[in-house]
Amino acid sequence: MKRRDLFTVPNLLGFYRLFMFPVILYFIFTGKESLFAIFLVINLLTDVADGIIARKFNLATEFGARLDSMADNFTYLLAFTGIFVFKLDDFLPHIYSFVLWFFLMISTVIVSLVKFKRFSSFHLYSFKIGGYIQGFFFIVLFSYGFVTPLYYFMVIWGILASLEHITIQLIIKEMRSNARGLYWILKEKKSDNQ
Repeated sequence: MKRRDLFTVPNLLGFYRLFMFPVILYFIFTGKESLFAIFLVINLLTDVADGIIARKFNLATEFGARLDSMADNFTYLLAFTGIFVFKLDDFLPHIYSFVLWFFLMISTVIVSLVKFKRFSSFHLYSFKIGGYIQGFFFIVLFSYGFVTPLYYFMVIWGILASLEHITIQLIIKEMRSNARGLYWILKEKKSDNQ
């Protein structure tokens, strides 16, 4: 890979998110809830921006897709950790649905590591939309408070997206990047079998 291909704007945004992981983790463990929330939202916004820029300016690469997925995983880890540290009381009445969603999210990573020996970089439409919903929920949670209907919308969407992700991992033979969704995977398999 050429150096200029490595240091594209989308990749720099991915590197930024990875760099900010220990900083945001520090905010969590030192009880700085406002700084945690602000910088996690910035991470979420840079995630949206890197995807838009990569597509619009034709800067999408295999390396960039993997970097983005790794940064996404660390951002999710930060979000879940922050929720447990700062907002656990809000989630306790809904803990079973939250744990199920968390388990399925972790399962997408575990299945990928076990089957393909690497993190997935599917970038499914369901996960992208779910990320926007989760980002919106997160902003509402830390600026306004826990909104039950929004929470269940986010969790149900997250569970369905995780199940789609796991299903794709189980039916494909080789890991690939930027698989739009199960519909397109099944369509490809059908055309390959004809």
